[in-house]
Amino acid sequence: MICQTCGLPKELCVCESIAKETQKITISTIRKKYGKKYTLIEGFDEREIDLEGLCKKLKARFACGGTIRKDSIELQGDHKADVREFLISKEGFTPDTIVVKA
Repeated sequence: MICQTCGLPKELCVCESIAKETQKITISTIRKKYGKKYTLIEGFDEREIDLEGLCKKLKARFACGGTIRKDSIELQGDHKADVREFLISKEGFTPDTIVVKA
């Protein structure tokens, strides 16, 4: 299989790693029903980033529930600082592109 974007074989495709360097990710917390806190991670381009795989890794790492909504991921609980560190160290996102809102 050949990647439609970069023209390389799927095993060597660099599209996702390039996309990780250009995304503008915002991490914040919101309150939902019954005052529960959720960590909201926004700004992904779902065509370039595997949101399902990333959401699965985040839920396993932080032992919480979560879901995907359009171009964002919602995790149960307040994990702002930990999510930022995880995205930088384990997933290859650059620190300049991740903003943590208060």
